[in-house]
Amino acid sequence: MRFSKANDVLGTVNRGNSAESGLCTLCRADCQGKCETWLSSMLGRKLLYPRDFGLVTAGANNTRHVGVSYNSLRIQGYAYGSKGLHKDLPVDADNCIFPNVNLETEFGNEIKTKCKIPLMTGALGSTFIAAHYWDSFAIGCSLVGVPVVVGENVVGVDKQSEISNGKITKAPELDRRIETYLRYYNGYGAIIIQLNVEDTRNGVAEYVAEKYGDKCIIELKWGQGAKDIGGEIQVKSLDYAKFLKERGYVVDPNPLLPEVEEAYKAGAIKSFARHSRLGGTDLANVDDVKEDFMKSVDYLRSLGFKRISLKTGSYGMEELAMAIKFATDAKLDLLTIDGAGGGTGMSPWNMMQSWGIPSVNLHSKAYEYASILAAKGKKVVDLSFAGGFSYEDSIFKGLALGAPYAKLICMGRGIMIPGFLGSNIEGVLRPERKSAVYGNWDKLPKTVTNIGSSAEEIFACYHDVEKLVGKDEMKNIPYGAIAFWTMADKIGCGLQQLMAGARKFSLNEIARDDIISGNRETARETGIPYMTEVNNESALKILNTL
Repeated sequence: MRFSKANDVLGTVNRGNSAESGLCTLCRADCQGKCETWLSSMLGRKLLYPRDFGLVTAGANNTRHVGVSYNSLRIQGYAYGSKGLHKDLPVDADNCIFPNVNLETEFGNEIKTKCKIPLMTGALGSTFIAAHYWDSFAIGCSLVGVPVVVGENVVGVDKQSEISNGKITKAPELDRRIETYLRYYNGYGAIIIQLNVEDTRNGVAEYVAEKYGDKCIIELKWGQGAKDIGGEIQVKSLDYAKFLKERGYVVDPNPLLPEVEEAYKAGAIKSFARHSRLGGTDLANVDDVKEDFMKSVDYLRSLGFKRISLKTGSYGMEELAMAIKFATDAKLDLLTIDGAGGGTGMSPWNMMQSWGIPSVNLHSKAYEYASILAAKGKKVVDLSFAGGFSYEDSIFKGLALGAPYAKLICMGRGIMIPGFLGSNIEGVLRPERKSAVYGNWDKLPKTVTNIGSSAEEIFACYHDVEKLVGKDEMKNIPYGAIAFWTMADKIGCGLQQLMAGARKFSLNEIARDDIISGNRETARETGIPYMTEVNNESALKILNTL
């Protein structure tokens, strides 16, 4: 693994064990620091560089790659040339600088959705984390100009929503989420509304189509990388568990059983797990799946949706091929492919550890399958890769591995950390807002006060956000959104630097030959050549002929 608990060069420390993404395997909303993502939410692009310049030297410890993972891919650099510089700029050393790298991307079949940087969120659904910190997530993404995804079951778990004859008539939590994002929408990004079995039954698509029209993208969901069953949440209230059961959810243990209620009252049972249903259980073969999928897409289009996406999980090769082929044939706007490893909700731990195809393997096959369709003359659906992305180098690798089909990287847990941190800081500095923003701290920890004691001091990009929205509006911007902007600025700057080193000054110029394999096993699995074999023929030609 690339990541140890502490990185002395950056001065970062993981509270827990490091996952492949570099985040702790267990990320806490009340954490006092200080992993790289947590610290970059305050320091921004400063965290790209070793600390204590002038007193230190630094050396990489990531040059021996074991096994197959994104870490076993390396980024190729070049000593000459450039591609993708803006047409109005002369190609010279004064203009071929990393600040001139264009990070904008777009996705879509007929209608193009533009994004300022190639990021989107994972699905933020019915978990309490998603509900509590939504303002930070949604406003942050809206200001930065990237898509945010409203995950499954938001309407079903909302006590204030009203469902009559199986269809939604009132959905205040869903409305809140959509309208919060749209409040600062500036033409970049999108809000994506996800559908699972229960959402389909409850009429979420019909409700969104009637109320919001083409302001939203609607997303069908096959699965995710964190688990091989439907979404779950945990509730501690017996009454709420009964409410969810009566709404038609699977609740474990069953709160309507007298013996379960007695055990709860005695303290033996302290919480209940609410589960969603598996999709496609009535379908027996690939042909049935395709027919059902196409009918679903046609129905969504009949409701007026002009942009439709699909989210699939880390299933096997058959399901991957179906997702890419069906999404392409249906002319969908985006397909998100989520590799195994992480989740933002309550995924069963041993299931998360053991099921599914790891991200780099899954994404490598996605490229292969997309290329097969492209060779047949198909306009392949635009792809977004998810599963273990947090830093600018892994984002570059994911885009290169999937080029030219991958347009976005989907980040789940990494995008949530600035929301947690900013809310905790806001709860201390604006105590009247503590409960509203779900702050967890009573005072700022030393990891924060070492940086500053006011929002203007703490967040490196505070004034960038202020410039965008105006001084008067800053009182309405959650600190979590400012923290997200700051982290996104670090990721964007780091990505610009990596792209400039690869001599690519526009995102659509990133290509598969911009990455190399750090071991031969990775080369075999990904199709990315081993590092010393890349350009070896041209190297020999230089030696023998020039």
